[in-house]
Amino acid sequence: MKKRKRKKHDEHMDESWLIPYADILTLLLALFIVMFASSTVDQAKFNQMSQVFNEIFAGGENVLDYASLVETDDTEDDIDNAEGAEPEELTEEMTEEEQQMQDLLAEQTERETAAAADFEELQVVQEQINEYIAANSLGELFETELTDEGLLLTIRDNVLFASGSADVRSEYQSIAQDVASLLEFDPPRNVIITGHTDNVPISTAAFSSNWELSVMRAVNFMKLVIENPSLDPRWFSAKGFGEFQPIASNDTEEGRAKNRRVEVLILPRVTSNGTVTNTP
Repeated sequence: MKKRKRKKHDEHMDESWLIPYADILTLLLALFIVMFASSTVDQAKFNQMSQVFNEIFAGGENVLDYASLVETDDTEDDIDNAEGAEPEELTEEMTEEEQQMQDLLAEQTERETAAAADFEELQVVQEQINEYIAANSLGELFETELTDEGLLLTIRDNVLFASGSADVRSEYQSIAQDVASLLEFDPPRNVIITGHTDNVPISTAAFSSNWELSVMRAVNFMKLVIENPSLDPRWFSAKGFGEFQPIASNDTEEGRAKNRRVEVLILPRVTSNGTVTNTP
């Protein structure tokens, strides 16, 4: 009796369970990626990741195909360095320019502050001189004025000098001494004493022109002023303009009397534009 041969049947394993299993793994992996990405939110990466998931769920692609979605730290550093290099250099350049501008503004502010403080000090000096003028009833002979050049004290020269003479009258030499006491400053200031005349020609053995007469009147008055031991002669200078800088018309006697004068100019230590003049 012949044995029946068993027929070999190719049995096929049921693999239908792999589909939901793969879907679960895919969803879990997606969940972990979302959790990791949300811990360090980067807007560009978030948009990229969102686009990938849309493609996965719409087209059935595997998330493992997008292994480069999460970048390494080295890549991030390289990108940040590449993108940030030029702005940092630009920021540094702008910072240097801004610093230079701030330095210039600070220096200008400092100069303006010093000039304003010096101007206030000259106002105090002017008040002191005006008090001296009022106390000695010299209002018709003395005059003060604050100008851009400094504090100007004007003295009518017919008080100090005889006609055609450069010598200060002995009875008025005390005026020079009083003026000297008003010129005591700490620190010192530059003082310029200037002589002026009218346009009446002069020709004597002593002076051949009004120019020479004006210079010598300024020099002689300055000599009396710097006799004050508290004053340093290095801070004083004298000059004369003759009839060439009148302050009134020379057509009248009154005008010529105003033009015959000695001016004492007290210079500021710092000018309005910040220039320092406090040097002998």
